[in-house]
Amino acid sequence: MKKTWGLTTSSVLTLTMILTACSSSAPAGGKTADATKGPTPKAGNGEVIKLKWSTWGNPGELKRFYELTDQYNKDHPNVKWELVAVPNDGYEEKIITQLQGGTAPDAFYAGDQTVVKLISNGSIEELTPLMKVGNGPIKAEDFAEGLWGGSKKGDKIYGITVDCNPLVMYYNKTVLAEAGITDDPQKLYEAGEWNWKKLQELTEKLKSKNKYGLVLEDWSSPVYSWVTLNGGKAYDKPQDGKFIGDQDPKTVEAFQYLAENTKNKNFVFSGSLPKGQGPDAMFMSNQVGFGIAGRWWVPQFNANTSLKYDIVPLPTNTGKKMEPAGIPTAYMVMNKKTAHAKETYEFLSYFVSKDGQNFRLKGGNAVPSISGVDDLVLDKNAQPAHAQYFLDAREIGYALWPSESGVPGASDIVKDNYDLLLLGKQDAQTTLKKISEGVNKKIEEVKAKK
Repeated sequence: MKKTWGLTTSSVLTLTMILTACSSSAPAGGKTADATKGPTPKAGNGEVIKLKWSTWGNPGELKRFYELTDQYNKDHPNVKWELVAVPNDGYEEKIITQLQGGTAPDAFYAGDQTVVKLISNGSIEELTPLMKVGNGPIKAEDFAEGLWGGSKKGDKIYGITVDCNPLVMYYNKTVLAEAGITDDPQKLYEAGEWNWKKLQELTEKLKSKNKYGLVLEDWSSPVYSWVTLNGGKAYDKPQDGKFIGDQDPKTVEAFQYLAENTKNKNFVFSGSLPKGQGPDAMFMSNQVGFGIAGRWWVPQFNANTSLKYDIVPLPTNTGKKMEPAGIPTAYMVMNKKTAHAKETYEFLSYFVSKDGQNFRLKGGNAVPSISGVDDLVLDKNAQPAHAQYFLDAREIGYALWPSESGVPGASDIVKDNYDLLLLGKQDAQTTLKKISEGVNKKIEEVKAKK
């Protein structure tokens, strides 16, 4: 569903003040007052404004980010942006510490849980009015509705999805052939026969040939995908909701399916693999038939010229060919205390625009979150052959609901109990009951502090 935003008198006033608050010589991450409180002196004498932005990323992603930063600086001689890369481990803590100390970058990535915290404590700027101005490069309606997640509070937008990674199922053609499997999951999907029953049948055959069937991971997007692929619900509403998965028969059935197949070793839990073994490495070494991931597997898989693989939407258990599944997301946000709000928004909006995503996403890693640049996913000369499924999954998928991402510790409770389920130490109903009790207790604690 597309959303149209109304422009109020107060938002116009705020917007005007933001866009005129520009071009002082204050340091990046400015210790000056909120940019919305008044204009700063304008540059006009050849002064180059120095600004910083931060993100995490693997070496391939960071290489592209540095290239984008250099190109942006060349195209905008009035600014000099510096990328300050931060390790994924401890990223949130570092950013929050910098915000508290007044040394945070002007713009930066925020994960789905971090962005909720920063909205709550008032550290980041609302972007809704800025996106409405003139012929700017981004409009709210350009982005798939399911991607906003916790970056939107009511009708107010605070973070823009930098790109996205809809989950699909990868399958190893060599492993399936060696197991005597003649079914092609892609053809099964097109025939409306790609479902949980078929996945179980194929993974049983793989197990009988001493191969792994499917490796399961325990973070939120794959966990909840199994729920929604069965038509189930985890929360009664996306925002300010309550965990109700333990009362939903479809959710219970999904967890029972996972417990049964891990017990029978058709599926294997990644947490039980030998140290150093991961689902992508096992896939590339032809040990496992199926894996669940976003587009981030594509660059390394395509670099392995002997690997024969394709992708297919995640199988359903509802009779429908396709159901919504989880989409990992991150958001670009704007430090509310930047001394250069105009230049920061210009960089932010370019980064997530069609041009910015086209620059960053060539060759793999992710899927555009903005409409109009889908062609960069559909490389007809490279694997996977059916990359269109990434785009199909984006259109109906969802970011983690704020009902969970906005509650500190809630995802840890889900993960810890899900691990026990996949390790065979806890049945499905007990797992969901403990998740419900733990998560809803956390939710009440958050409400009590408001």
